[in-house]
Parts: sequence; C-alpha cells; structure tokens
Amino acid sequence: MAEAIVSFVLQRVGDFTTQEAKFLSGVSHQVEVSQTELQLMQRFLKDADARQGEDARVQIWVSKIRDAAYDLEDVIETYGLKVASKKKTGMKNVLKRFAFIFKERVDLRKIGAEIENITAKISNLRMSLQSYNIVRETREIGGASSLQSFERQQQLRRTYSHVIERDVVGIEDNVKEIVTHLVKEESCLRVVSIWGMGGAGKTTLAKQIYHHKEVRCHFNSFAWVCISQQYQVRDVWEGILIKLISATKEQREEIAKMRDYEIAKKLFRVQQGKRCLVVLDDIWSIETFNSLKAAFPLTCEETQSRILLTTRNEAVALYADRNGFLHQPQALDENKSWELFEKIALFGRVDKDSGVYIKMKELGMEMLRHCAGLPLAITVLAGVLARKNTVNEWITVHANVYVYIRRGIGPEEEYAGASWVLALSYDDLPYHLKPCLLYLGHFPEDFEIPVKRLTQLWMAEGLVSLTQGQGLGEAMEDIAYHCLSELMIRCVVQVGETGSIGTIKTCRIHDLVRDLCLSKAEEENFLQVVNSSQRNEAISPFSSSMVTKAAPLGKVRRLAIYLNENAGKLVPSRYEKDDHLRSLLYFGLKEWRRQCKRLILTMFKDFKLLRVLKVEGMNREAELPSEIGNMVHLRFLSLRGSNIKRIPASLGNLICLQTLDLRVEDSWLFIPNVIWKMKHIRHLYLPFFHRLRVSGKLKISTLHNLQTLYPVSSSNCDLNDLTGLTNLRKLSITLSSPLENLEEILKSTGSTLNHIRSLFVYTGLAVTGSTEQVTQIVSSCRRIYKLKLEGPTAELPRELHCFPNLTKLTLRRFFLEDDQMGIIEKLPNLTTLRLEQNTFNEDAKILVFSRGGFPHLQFLSLFHMFEVKEWRVVEGAMPSLRRLSIKYCNGLTTIVDGLRYLTTLRELSIEGMSSTFQSKLKAGGEDFHKIQHVTSLVFG
Repeated sequence: MAEAIVSFVLQRVGDFTTQEAKFLSGVSHQVEVSQTELQLMQRFLKDADARQGEDARVQIWVSKIRDAAYDLEDVIETYGLKVASKKKTGMKNVLKRFAFIFKERVDLRKIGAEIENITAKISNLRMSLQSYNIVRETREIGGASSLQSFERQQQLRRTYSHVIERDVVGIEDNVKEIVTHLVKEESCLRVVSIWGMGGAGKTTLAKQIYHHKEVRCHFNSFAWVCISQQYQVRDVWEGILIKLISATKEQREEIAKMRDYEIAKKLFRVQQGKRCLVVLDDIWSIETFNSLKAAFPLTCEETQSRILLTTRNEAVALYADRNGFLHQPQALDENKSWELFEKIALFGRVDKDSGVYIKMKELGMEMLRHCAGLPLAITVLAGVLARKNTVNEWITVHANVYVYIRRGIGPEEEYAGASWVLALSYDDLPYHLKPCLLYLGHFPEDFEIPVKRLTQLWMAEGLVSLTQGQGLGEAMEDIAYHCLSELMIRCVVQVGETGSIGTIKTCRIHDLVRDLCLSKAEEENFLQVVNSSQRNEAISPFSSSMVTKAAPLGKVRRLAIYLNENAGKLVPSRYEKDDHLRSLLYFGLKEWRRQCKRLILTMFKDFKLLRVLKVEGMNREAELPSEIGNMVHLRFLSLRGSNIKRIPASLGNLICLQTLDLRVEDSWLFIPNVIWKMKHIRHLYLPFFHRLRVSGKLKISTLHNLQTLYPVSSSNCDLNDLTGLTNLRKLSITLSSPLENLEEILKSTGSTLNHIRSLFVYTGLAVTGSTEQVTQIVSSCRRIYKLKLEGPTAELPRELHCFPNLTKLTLRRFFLEDDQMGIIEKLPNLTTLRLEQNTFNEDAKILVFSRGGFPHLQFLSLFHMFEVKEWRVVEGAMPSLRRLSIKYCNGLTTIVDGLRYLTTLRELSIEGMSSTFQSKLKAGGEDFHKIQHVTSLVFG
C-alpha cells in the first residue's frame, strides 16, 4: 500500500505548496526535488507492495519509504503553517521584526536541510532497490515462493462443476427462485447473476442450480468455467465450446486451429441453435465480461440459451444484463447457521441428550457469533472442530476462534481458512481504495459506522482528494461517498441504515472483513488498535493488545483506543511520546470513570502532528487546555457528548480544520469568537445553546467552504453573514429572539438559502411572531430534502406542497391545529414523517389520515404524542408504507383498525406502550388480525 501512501503524499504536498506558495518560497527548490524523487519511486512501488509479504527485505524497504513520505509531508506542512501564522499576526515593534527575520532565516536553513536529508534518504532507498534488483526479481523470477504462492492461490480459487458440496443448508428457496427464472420459456432475460461478498455461498448456490433436475431437463448443453483474474479470453471460449458440443478429438484439433473471432462466432451460433446453460463463475470486473461477451447471444431474441454468472461486484451483475435477474445470498440466521455447523462439526457422533453435547452446543453457538451467518466462515470453523473430540479441545478453539476461522486447518485440507478468500477482494481493490477500507479497522466490532462521519475522517486523513473526481466539479464529500459506494459494490462493506432519499446513513463490515483490515493494517503499519479490555492475544489475533506484540516496522501514525472502566490512562505509556501520531480516535469513553481534568493535557501537549482527534462521550469533567492551539495540523476535532467546560481562544490557531464538532454535554457553553479564522472548515457543529465569551456577534462570513452549520442563533450571530456561504447545504437556525428586518436578511441570503438541502428551525417559547418568521425562513429554502421544525408555530407554510424535493419532515412541539394535517398529507414526495411530542395542540385529540393521503410515505414515526387519543387511517391512505414506529403514545389504547389496509407494511415497532396495548397485538390478541400481514413485529 506504499504506492497509495506516496500518491496521497504527493497530492497533499502539491496542494499545500500551491495554496501556501508564498510561505515556502525559500525552500521551493528542495520541495520540488523531493517531489521528483517520490515520483521516480512510484514506478517501483506496485511491485514492491505485492512482494513484501514474501520477502522481509522488501517489507523493511517499503516501511522506510512510507515513513520518509510521511516525514516529508510533516516537515513541509509544519514549516509552512508556522511561517503563515507568524506573518498573519504581524509585528509593529522594529526590534521584534528584525529578530523574527533573523530567526526565519535560521529556520529556513534548518527546514531546507531537513527536506534535503529526507530527499537523500528516498533517493538512497530507490538506488538500493535498483541495486538489489527487487523489481526484476519480482517480475522475472517472482521468487520460487512467489510463483508457488500464485499457483496455489489459483488452484484454491478454481471451481469444478462436478464437485458438489455435501453440506448445504438454507438455500432451497433461493435455488427454486433462480431455477424458475432460468427455465421460463417466454422470458427475455439472458443473464442471471448471483453476487455477494467472498464466502457468501455464491458458487455453492450456482452448483445446486447447475445440477438441478428441472434445469437438466430444460437445457440440453452445459458448460461451467471459472474465470481467474489471470484468464485468457481464447482459453475461456475454447473451454466453453468444447463442453457445449461435447467435442471429439478431431473437433478439438479443428478448434485449436481456429482464429479467435472464428471461435467466438462458432460459440455464438451454437448457443443460438441449442438450449445452452453456461456458468461463468467468479467474474471480477466489467472489463472481463466485456472481453468475453462477443461469443454470447445476449441481445438475440431467438436464443433460449442462458448465462448464470457469479461475482463479488454488484456493478458487474447490473451491467451483464439490465433486464436480467439479480440475486444476493443473505447471511444464514442463527438456526440455519447451527444446522450447517452441526452437520459438519458433530455429524451425529455425540448424543444430543448428553452433557457433552449441551456444552459443545453452548461453545459452538458462541463461536458462530463471529461467523455472522457467512457460510464460508461457518464451514471453516466446523471443519476445524470436526477433528476435535473433547470439550477441552473445543474450549481451546473457542479461545482462539478468529485464528482458526482465518487459517482453517491448512490449505492442503478440505477446510482451508477464510482469510485467503477475503484477501482476494482486498487485493483486487484499486490502490486508492485500499487505505479507505483499512481505515474501517478503527471501529469496534459490530459498530454501525455513520457514513457522514466516516467521509469526514477520510477527508481529514487525505485519503480522498478532488483529483479522484470525474471532472464534474464534485465536492470532496461526494468523492468520498463514491469511494464508499464502490467498496459496497465490491461487497467488502455492507449497507446499514438508508435515508429518506436513498442515501446511505450508516455502514458496517463483517467481523472477518474487520479482521482482514486489522491484519493488513498491522502488516502495513497503517493502524494500531489498543483495547484496554483485552490483556491476552488469544482473544483475537488482530485487534488489540498491541502492547504484547513486537514493535511495528516504522513509526506509529494512527491509533484507535478502546477504553473501559479499567483503563488506567487515556494514552498507553508506549505511545505517550509518539510525536509522529497523525490520528487518535477514542471509543468507550462513556465507560471510563477516572479523573481526566489534567490528564487530557497530555494528548494536546505531545501530539502536535495530529490531523484527527476524536474524544467523544467523555463523562468526566475536563477543560480543553490552551495547548490545543499548538495542534495546527488538525483537520478533524470532535468533542461531541464530552463534559468539556472550557474552550480556549487558542482554538483559533487551528486554521486547517475541516470538521469541528463542539456539541458537548454542557447545556450552556461559552465559546471564543475565533471560528472565523478557520477558512478551510466544511462542517461546523456548535453546542445547541452557546454564548460568546465576549459581547458581540459570532463571525462566520469568512467560512466560504462551509457545508454544515449547526446551529446558528439569531441572538448570537448576524444572519446576514450567511450571504457568502454559498456552499452551505445543511443549516440549523435557532430563533431565540425575534428577528428584525427578516425580509431584508432573507433577500440578501437568498442565493445561499436556495441551495440548502437540510433545514432545522428551532423556535424558543418566548419568541413572538414565530409563526410568520418560521414560514418566511422555510419558504426561502424551496430545494430542501429534509425539514425539521421544533417550537410553537401553530401553522405550516401553505406552499409546502410546492417543494419538489421534500422527502423527510419532522415536527416537534409545534402545537398545530388539527386542520394542518391536510397540508402534510398532500406533500407529493414525502417518504419519511416523524411526528413527535405536541406536534398538535391539546384540542386535536383525533389524528386522521385521509384516503389518498401520503401517497409515497414509507416510514411513519409517532413519538411521545400524548395529545392524541384516537388515530384513524382511512382505506387508501399511505399505500406505500413499509415501516411504522409507535413509541410512548400513551393516549392510544388500541392499534388503529386501518392498518389492515396497509398491505405494504413490513415492520411494526412498539415501545413504551401499555401492556394491554401490546397484548392485543400478539398472536391470539383481539387486534392481531389488523397486523397479521406484517412481517416483523418488534416490542421494545
């Protein structure tokens, strides 16, 4: 991954020297020479990256070049920021000015020497690379171990149609569904695709279909071919043709003499004239499919031949046939997982009534949790345990379960480990996506990762840049989202929660993918994880207790720390003086109970090169020390949910910040008026209630890159400052006092407000004329997708139905009249509606959803609506509703009768309702008939 690191460093140094050229003029030549050396180095790195796992010499070399690239960036940026800071401050005293000039020249010589030293180191590494012929050995010889490793990997990946798994569980319905699509006489589809992550059971499913009785009766010629990443198009075509025509020796000889286009033409004609089923197993890319498709009648109406394709890449499945059928195997549930596991691990050799079986099942179920329903992982684990006959042996495996799942019992055995299968997906990633995937290793197991937060972290780390865009003027956030989407398409990252307009809100990774990330991150010295709850490596081979491991090659740059109540320190001793640390993320601070008022000083005193600092949820009271102003490299700082009592003025020194989250636990926090200095900031989250340390208004007019502003208060900020913030997309406004000249303000800020996508307006209880002012603000933001309104307003804007993009609406303590429901239910594109505490006034006791209302609503949440005593849903209302949540609506004594009309409803969540209300909904209850068609019923 050194190739990616060097590329990123070159990009960031290039961007920085362009932006701050005037502050680097004295060392511009040295910087240029260093950049040239890195560019010369790049051509060797791809080979070296591939080789380092097999040659310790290469691994050391790669580690050194990675550190040199990072050091170069640190030195250049540190000096540039230091000079910029001093020049912007200005000096009136003549003697001080001369002293500064003298010191600047000394610093200039020093920084020039440092850059030259690093450049010489890079040059020497390149020369040593050439003298040792590492690249030549990799390409020409490949080392015997390299060649054998590649051949062994190819052998393990190869699949054969006649080898059918004997232990198959939970795919009967999937087989039936796909077979039905394949044998349809009138069907116009040519391709059926099975896609999913490595180990999901795609090939197993394809084999069951390939040998299915109905398929064998329908088709009269069959061919199965496994497409390796090093395939030859001609070889693939030849193999398929020979199988489809059951070629004789003479025909094989004839085929061998054909030109490529002749083979393609003959294969095409054979499929036109016969009913052929061709399985293309393990297609990795669209380019691969394109190179093969000339031999297949994909657009011919006459053919009754079909292709069954398996891939890890959703884009391939979608591309192969836009009218085709796509199937993604789902994870096995707990019962199916145990059924498969038991078949292999126990296969009837232990009496189910015995204490041994009970203990083994208990251990097995615990270990299966780490497989998360992935068939490959279950099969590997069960294969290991099939050779363990005693409870003590099972306990040993249980203590090291990750190791056994990852390694299996060796590649020579039937149950090889899962790691090589998942590593293939990692190896296939473009170099710029590899660090993005490894970064997910920061997050704890089973963690729902907020997508917006993840993209902010990627940007702060420099893992995404504008050069990765498509030349369409995309923002970095959009490019980061595209990177995440690509990882999802490649099935290494899973979709979590989606938003009202289909955007992905959270994501997650399978436990085994996380282990792969941590394993690769350790190899690359990309990331170190310290888990205070784990004192022993047997718990997991990758996560953790790095304190017990040998020191990594190179300098530690990123650190994730998992804390609990037992942790003695915020920063483990071995990392306290690590002044090269770039990223420090804390998890579990809520559980940490030690005093930290002064301990927090350590991280701000020693880690001056930090670009990312996440200290969220710290319950113990602490002050943010003035030393934070020395951390001038910070791009991301989050103190969200922490008990911080003081924000120093030195915060204004952090001029590189892109994301600042000050949503601290304290209800009122005084903040210094220095944020205007942070001209690179893109996402600003202030405490909901905040005041300035000195009188005046919070200045934000200079923040031209700002995309998120949460919140801006009418009492603390001049809303005219929004005029120049034309990149603003998410805005939260607190109307804590009446606004004078609102019409003029809205007129001057019109170009900004017209680009807002998400708007939240909070109105204080004492604000007079709030209804009119809220209406004016909302009416100025006609392109919004999301709208949240809180506070007494009584009326909604009448023209709300004319907002073309509005898909999500949240109302809280709004005290509406009951006739306002008529406005809400006519919103044409609304997909998500949240009605919360006192949405309606106390007189509106009956909530009515009319026929034809909410035509596209998919999710409805009723929360703390004590004022509602009766709810009516008329037949024809909410015809698209899929999810319904009712929480703490104690005025309702029974579920609405109209739910029986909602045939699309799939999920009903009930929480905080009376036991009588809930009992009526259970099977046999008097209201069960109203919701018996609902797939998922959850009681909180």
